[in-house]
Amino acid sequence: MKPHSRASEQDDLLRPKLVGMIDPRHELVKLAALMDWEFFEREWAGFFPSTTGRPATSPRLVAGLMYLQHAFKLSDEAVVARWVEYPYYQHFTGETFFQHRPPIDPSSLVRWRKRIGEEGVEWLLTKTIDAGRVSGTITDDSLKRIAVDTTVMKKNIAHPTDARLYERARALLVGLANKAGIELRQSYARLAPRLVIRVGRYAHARQFKRMKKALRRLKGYTGRARRDLRCHLQEIPESPLRERVLDALSRVGRLLEQGPKSKDKLYSLHEPEVDCISKGKARVRYEFGTKVSLVTTLDGGFVVGARSFPGNPYDGHTLAPALEQVEILTDTRPDLVVVDRGYRGHGVETSHVLISGQRRGLTPVLAKLLKRRSAIEPEIGHMKSDGRLARCPLKGSIGDAVFAVLCACGHNIRKILAHIRALWTSVILLILRIIVVDNRPFRIPLAA
Repeated sequence: MKPHSRASEQDDLLRPKLVGMIDPRHELVKLAALMDWEFFEREWAGFFPSTTGRPATSPRLVAGLMYLQHAFKLSDEAVVARWVEYPYYQHFTGETFFQHRPPIDPSSLVRWRKRIGEEGVEWLLTKTIDAGRVSGTITDDSLKRIAVDTTVMKKNIAHPTDARLYERARALLVGLANKAGIELRQSYARLAPRLVIRVGRYAHARQFKRMKKALRRLKGYTGRARRDLRCHLQEIPESPLRERVLDALSRVGRLLEQGPKSKDKLYSLHEPEVDCISKGKARVRYEFGTKVSLVTTLDGGFVVGARSFPGNPYDGHTLAPALEQVEILTDTRPDLVVVDRGYRGHGVETSHVLISGQRRGLTPVLAKLLKRRSAIEPEIGHMKSDGRLARCPLKGSIGDAVFAVLCACGHNIRKILAHIRALWTSVILLILRIIVVDNRPFRIPLAA
């Protein structure tokens, strides 16, 4: 059912209003006034076509919680718990009176993300861009000069060693067999975990022959459990459990058949879309997750585009879709795009693209703007350290797409809040400068 409208403000003499408890000069109060909350009330109602059932939660509450959790690096449980403690959070999400209980269960945010999808979170990013324009954080001219770069958003998985994957696969098959009431000939519940420990010890001692021998034995345990369960597959009736068993058998078979240099390797049983990406870093040779393309303005580092690209495509092939997203979100086609050398051969002709190291056709102005290309690197670092881009906890490729855009929303919120704080500080300094000049009272001269 469609979300219910916010309750009308009623005079309650026993309950103080939030506006009387908070400082109207606080940055969250000012940011709440800049956001177009009615847009979410109107547009997100289309995601609820049914007219029966319990009304959904207020879209402003959900949008505000998503903004806050990615701006301040909070989980679903943490942002709901902090919402109860901080009146500024409650005012930002549209509350009139101070509330003493959580507004929703944290699991409601999971269902909302699934329902709105990538389109809904892109609307969240669009409204942060509009708020940045209204607040003066960005200008229309700055949207025409952008920088584009890619990074790796790691998935929330353990480091994929062969021993761990084989043991997890064996445990998964044994667990599904127990749920289906099938008794396997041997589960290897005692031998397999001990063998995993031995593999790690052999690798640490650089005894690689013993390690490979133990790995082959562990792989054999997993293969025997798979064959045994496949023989009893006819005993499982048609049900969701049978679908889970078939899916597990397929993934485990893919795991057992892959080699050291196979393409489309499986690095996680519960996240089969994870890619192994090498970005040339000295401290981290390989990262396991998905590639994310980020677009920021050259002036200010405001994020105007974020999109995930599963399958680890070439950077040059991601430039055209990234610019298309920027044009949709900002209603502005960039005139100048600055990228690194990994984007050579991009094939984009709608905008002027400058590649790092380029010398031909550079005017002094373009050469100065090209030096600003590296300014996107610290912005990505802040999105990973101050935000949540470092590790994605959402499931599947859809979760990657949604999470990347939400991280961009959080970065823009932090930018706007910093701009509001700096603006208020400059106003205070200006007032002090007017009151006192050279340690003497300032008197306004009378007109002649």
